Amino acid sequence: MGVPFEALLPYAIMTGFFAFSAVSVGKLKEMQNGGKKTRRGIDQWDRYDRSVMTSCAYLHTPVMERDRRLTGFMRGQTDKPVAPEGFELNNPWRCEERFI
Repeated sequence: MGVPFEALLPYAIMTGFFAFSAVSVGKLKEMQNGGKKTRRGIDQWDRYDRSVMTSCAYLHTPVMERDRRLTGFMRGQTDKPVAPEGFELNNPWRCEERFI
């Protein structure tokens, strides 16, 4: 005796919604990265020392942060040999205020 297709419709709908949400989240991540896939397998040596850079706890790597400051995207890259105007003042290192 076979299973009527009406019994399988809820499972097909749930599977369709899971697939739709997975594709949507993947596309949103891709759009946030400037049209590139997300980076995977970033090694421990690529990461900042959190005790030194307390104000930049969200940053992944110095190179990725430099790319973000140059192009506006964490995955963006530029081939210009000269940095844009104002980049020398756009330093991620923050100095603490001294109390006198």
